[in-house]
Amino acid sequence: MNCYCCSNKPYSECCEPKHKALVVSESAEALMRSRYSAYCTGDWRYILNTYAKAQRETLTEDALRESAAGTKWLYLAIVTQSNSSSPQPGLQAQVEFKAFYALKHKLYLMHETSDFVVEDNEWRYTTGVMHPDTDIVKVGRNDACFCHSGKKFKQCCLKRI
Repeated sequence: MNCYCCSNKPYSECCEPKHKALVVSESAEALMRSRYSAYCTGDWRYILNTYAKAQRETLTEDALRESAAGTKWLYLAIVTQSNSSSPQPGLQAQVEFKAFYALKHKLYLMHETSDFVVEDNEWRYTTGVMHPDTDIVKVGRNDACFCHSGKKFKQCCLKRI
């Protein structure tokens, strides 16, 4: 099975080892992808643990679960990433991404630039800024699917909504 993060790698070789704490994310982008996959699988503990310490103090697994209730994640695209190298103390990075998801049978786009920092030799998520196009997405049934499958939307992700 391909990984939820749309890397075209098997889940068992991509995000699953991170979710099982067998390895740490080698870059901010890898952490972004593994967090997305954790949202897909409902791994709230992993998501909570990948926040920076300051943000983690105000969050709980239950709060994360409630905020994502009913959300079905469909596709992740990394737009840009900066300074996303091996973790070194104090290093910071940004990852801009677009995540398509369904909620109550409607299609949405989350377009965010996320900030990451290295704490305790691991990448951690701090904050994110939403782009103005974050909202409900209108896709025609016969339009090409946003997931780049080469299929029409009606033959692809529409079936998952």
